[in-house]
Amino acid sequence: MNLSASEIRKRIEALGPWFHNIDLRGVRTAPDHFLGDYPHMKWRKFADAIPEDLSGRTVLDIGCNAGFYSIEMKKRGAERVLGIDFDDIYLNQARFAAEVAGVDIEFEKLSVYDVSALGEKFDVVIFMGVLYHLRHPLLALDLIREHAARDMLVFQSMQRGSSKVLELEENYPFSNSKLFDDPAYPKMHFIEHRYADDPTNWWVPNAGCVEAMLRSSGFEIVGHPEDEVYICRTAARSEYSKPVYPAKGARA
Repeated sequence: MNLSASEIRKRIEALGPWFHNIDLRGVRTAPDHFLGDYPHMKWRKFADAIPEDLSGRTVLDIGCNAGFYSIEMKKRGAERVLGIDFDDIYLNQARFAAEVAGVDIEFEKLSVYDVSALGEKFDVVIFMGVLYHLRHPLLALDLIREHAARDMLVFQSMQRGSSKVLELEENYPFSNSKLFDDPAYPKMHFIEHRYADDPTNWWVPNAGCVEAMLRSSGFEIVGHPEDEVYICRTAARSEYSKPVYPAKGARA
């Protein structure tokens, strides 16, 4: 797309507001972003944890927003990149950003709960900044593991509460209730109304909860390059994962 800087700026304004502050040939999409140069400022902290050469590999970017990570994956030579989001505003931004960047990326209107409809698995799945916007976060991770992730998952979630991760035993007696008072015990904080003026913020985990949920869904954590970012590989489901349905006679 051969556009002048002024033309790019006009299109950016027409497609706004933007959450991803992307550099489109010298023009920033969100120059006054409240987080600064976001998400590039986060990306540079974990970029080295992802292969520099993605030639021959496929990438699924779930909740792609304006496509920052999709574009970065294509820059690394990924054979195919598919970005999905459920918001037409973000998808329109992503398509424009990819055109200006000169990269071939597919974008579709789908939610994370629709990944089984894709009918394929991807070498790299990016699942960043999505979990806390979901009413059913563990279901989303289960679906990604079962239907979308062939090898690597790049995961990030906003976290609140303790950053300490406990080494927990496989089982505890019913009488042990003090365990749940430990701030580091895996916890998911429920937001009934709003947090940060955003009605789509539903759940915010602590660090222990993030790691436990990833393991429970069948991911092995192989890297933790940034406070909220985890590099995972697909693995057998955890030996201590609970069955989806309780056994007959189990306490309700």
